Amino acid sequence: MVKTIGNPLSWAAGAVFGTGRSLGDAAEAIGSHEATPPEVTRIGIGDIREALRKGYDDFMHFRSDVMFLVAIYPVIGICLAVIAFDRALVPLLFPLAAGFALLGPVVGVGLYEMSRRREAGEAIGWGAALSALRAHVIGPVLVLGIYLLVLFMLWMFAAYAIYAATLGPQPPASAMAFASDVLTTPAGWTLIVAGLAVGFVFAVIVLVMSLTSFPMLIDRRAGLPVAVATSVKVARKNPVSVACWGLVVAALMALGTLPFFLGLIVVLPVLGHATWHLYRAAVPARGSAPQP
Repeated sequence: MVKTIGNPLSWAAGAVFGTGRSLGDAAEAIGSHEATPPEVTRIGIGDIREALRKGYDDFMHFRSDVMFLVAIYPVIGICLAVIAFDRALVPLLFPLAAGFALLGPVVGVGLYEMSRRREAGEAIGWGAALSALRAHVIGPVLVLGIYLLVLFMLWMFAAYAIYAATLGPQPPASAMAFASDVLTTPAGWTLIVAGLAVGFVFAVIVLVMSLTSFPMLIDRRAGLPVAVATSVKVARKNPVSVACWGLVVAALMALGTLPFFLGLIVVLPVLGHATWHLYRAAVPARGSAPQP
């Protein structure tokens, strides 16, 4: 039978219906299929630079597909900003922007698959990213994604509680008045310090738990417990390098919010592809000898 080239909508519909028929497999895949986490290697600043270089190369190679995949996220960011300019929600504008990074690993699922396919020399098309949601992947990815969503919501509650305890609980008179209070009053300085400290804790939790777990779930049938344990293992073996990676992500995500979150169109795909390559440096492919 002659095969024809499908369009994204028909491919997506087929993927959705196929996933629906495999819910049992998806639920079963949440458990670990490997007894222990694999061996991990030491990574350094050079590996981070190389991951970013390869990530940018993947972005340029896939630029049409990637722009299609991530364009929705800056739109969401713009909507969040517009909502936050409601007088009562102004204090949550920065937490919304900062918390956006907490959901970044979920955004990158399709990008990891695209980088994996290119690395393996496999065919790549519109359906490459959606093909990441195979039955053995979608279950653990959804559970881990829900976990990150819960952390995001907890961060927003914590941010509002900090505001209520310092400059609140009444809403600011205006955005300019709020900015003035934050920058020129002791209560505002307390809000900044407390917010950065609490935000740092949330960021570390997400970084350690998801650094390599999402790419690993795309790469092999590891199951959620082993994938998360491997990510923690990488962080424990490479604390300085992982901290540097976290700073790079934070800096690029901050740049990506300018102007009006539109920079995320470039930042998100580059970081997503780079995360795959950093995972590959930290967790060698099966059959590869890990470095001491």
